[in-house]
Amino acid sequence: MDKWVPAVLLLLFFLSPSLLFLRGPLFSSPVVNHAPPPTPSPASTVVPSSFPPPVATRAPPSSTFSSLDSTRAPPSLLRLRPVATLGEGDKGGGDDAGVLLEVEEGLARARAAIHSAAAASGRINSSTSPPPPSGGRGEGKDGNFVPAGEVYHNPAAFYRSYLEMERRFKVYVYEEGEPPLVHDGPCKNIYTTEGRFIHELEMLRGGRKGWPEFLTRDPRKAHAFFMPFSVAMMVSFLYKEGTYDHTPLRRFAADYVRVISSRHPFWNRTAGADHFMLSCHDWGPHVSRANPQLYANSIRVLCNANTSEGFDPRKDVSLPEINLYTGEMPARLRHPPPDDADAASRPFLAFFAGGDHGPIRPLLLRHWKGQEGDVRVYEYLPTGGGGATHDDYYGFLLKSRFCLCPSGYEVASPRVVEAIYAECVPVIISEGYVLPFSDVLRWEAFSVTVAVADIPQLRSILAAVTPDEYRRLRANLRTVKRHFVLNRPSRRFDTFYMILHSVWLRRLNTRLS
Repeated sequence: MDKWVPAVLLLLFFLSPSLLFLRGPLFSSPVVNHAPPPTPSPASTVVPSSFPPPVATRAPPSSTFSSLDSTRAPPSLLRLRPVATLGEGDKGGGDDAGVLLEVEEGLARARAAIHSAAAASGRINSSTSPPPPSGGRGEGKDGNFVPAGEVYHNPAAFYRSYLEMERRFKVYVYEEGEPPLVHDGPCKNIYTTEGRFIHELEMLRGGRKGWPEFLTRDPRKAHAFFMPFSVAMMVSFLYKEGTYDHTPLRRFAADYVRVISSRHPFWNRTAGADHFMLSCHDWGPHVSRANPQLYANSIRVLCNANTSEGFDPRKDVSLPEINLYTGEMPARLRHPPPDDADAASRPFLAFFAGGDHGPIRPLLLRHWKGQEGDVRVYEYLPTGGGGATHDDYYGFLLKSRFCLCPSGYEVASPRVVEAIYAECVPVIISEGYVLPFSDVLRWEAFSVTVAVADIPQLRSILAAVTPDEYRRLRANLRTVKRHFVLNRPSRRFDTFYMILHSVWLRRLNTRLS
């Protein structure tokens, strides 16, 4: 066994490039708003000397492109990234090496299937997809949904990738750690996405019947390894208010990596490249710096997806920031008014309400705050003497055709998802923000991007959108809404599974050789 495994691995490596170095893109490079291509930090190419250096060659940096330029064919996300050799412990037994070989063979078959689906679709922005499968896992509610239309870069490739994920993807959740810092998270308010993802995985780990078996109790069969600590909970229990000292949080994350890497061989085998963390807290990126390999190699699933702060869309995942005050989608946003009522029910061209913080919002407020007419920009909503409520805020969303989503202290904003819920076309005003799921979704098909320098021209930019174009954007919002909904329990193609699919794509982009 020990003699032929390296030879087979080498053979697969040379036989499979046609499946991996693709002629045409399967998935777009994630959309980055008004920022230069990220410069890899020194840590991204240097492995600490305390670990054996893996075979690490990352794909060339993907060029960024404007979300409004749909004519450029962005490079593929699926580029071979061999990252590691087998660790000594794996070579010694033959069984573990054989299991790893089976895992990599399965991924090679998935790449081939996705490539075939992309080629059959004819062109990158094809609006067609294959018919839904009959029977199998995932049937039932939402079981027959098939991605189609201009909101997807390549709906056929996405659909095939999603089906391959359901068929093959296995995640191992580390059992180390105790609630509330690990295996727990907030399921309401601004960090809802973080807590709900952790809780959903915990429910699957508990053995929910009738659902795709994404989790495995055998870590040798896992494609990805999840570290289920919650940065939001760390801030609640470890952070000393007013100090702005991240040291206790980073110490906890560093200790967690130390524990799993000393108890299990999997982190050391890949220098953490097939591991992922998830955080919607602004300090998630800072906590990831606790371990150089966690920051440089691991898949970081972050709401604060800022390329100027080290977010690397080639390996990291942009997480949508969803603010559910009660833990559920607000009732008023579940059924927005229909298109034919727009003239009467959406009298405002644009709307924003939010605090005066960060580098962008002061510009917006200075130019548009307090002006009467069809552009309504507030720092605080008018109360009418009784105090503004969430219902008042949702009312403005539902009465507006465009909803302004400027970055605050950090690039992400829950207003983007709130606008999608209200079917109010999001207006992205940001710098360096990698939009969620943008390796699959064409954000220019359901949103508008405005450069910070163009804030004074907001009204004229939005007024120039024709009625037909607006109706198209609004219809596309209804198509993508399912991808930004947190269901309980989760449903196919919702936010939980879109996050998993984003991690799956990054794992497809990595070969353990």
